[in-house]
Amino acid sequence: MQASMKIAVAGGTGRVGRHVVDVLEGRGHEVVSIARSTGVDVITGEGLDNALAGATRIVDVATGPSPEQEAATEFFTTATRNLQDAGARAGVEEIIVVSIIGTDRFPEGYGVAQMAHERAMLAGPIPARILRASQFHELVGVLLEWGNRGDVTYVPKMRTQLVAARTVGEALADLATTNGGTPGEITEIAGPRVENLVDMAKLLVAHRGESIRVVEEDADSSDPTAALYANGGLLPSAGATLAGPTFEEWLATA
Repeated sequence: MQASMKIAVAGGTGRVGRHVVDVLEGRGHEVVSIARSTGVDVITGEGLDNALAGATRIVDVATGPSPEQEAATEFFTTATRNLQDAGARAGVEEIIVVSIIGTDRFPEGYGVAQMAHERAMLAGPIPARILRASQFHELVGVLLEWGNRGDVTYVPKMRTQLVAARTVGEALADLATTNGGTPGEITEIAGPRVENLVDMAKLLVAHRGESIRVVEEDADSSDPTAALYANGGLLPSAGATLAGPTFEEWLATA
């Protein structure tokens, strides 16, 4: 049986972080959830040294309040610096970081901020490994809200392999409790099959019993980010781990 470790989860109350915490605690590890609601702030550094005291690993799934490139970059680089510095003082051995499949292909926006996050983590004093994940099942509902225009909602044209946040949380927990990983290693996890985002949005609307009409946005050929979405730029590489449930299976139990 694997020995119990103390593991800190930055962003431990968020969409993925709560699953990481739950999985690790279920396996008998001591888990510290790092979030403003628990009195620890990765931006100001408040409470960070106490939270990391005695921790062996950090899982970083923290995200900032803004998806805009400049604000998100500032959040990620500041949080990374604080986690790396406080972690080094505490003797943390490794940091596991969640990122996004295709983040290295984005010409602008949040993907660029995530790349800055990855680079900052890999440049820090504590060795880091990165898990790039596909879009979460939970993102479909968020995009429905963003595109809502009354009785119609507009959804981006996107080919993706949606994956459950719980599945990603389990994979992060596996990495955090596995010794012998290669520092700087980047791996990928995605759902079991390629899907059309609009089709998944229509399934969600039907599951909710709503009458709202889902319309696919016309992709702007001059927008490189829209082209990335539409042309499969966010799909995983051949070496990615593919794991269920499918979106339909997830809906049935959500």
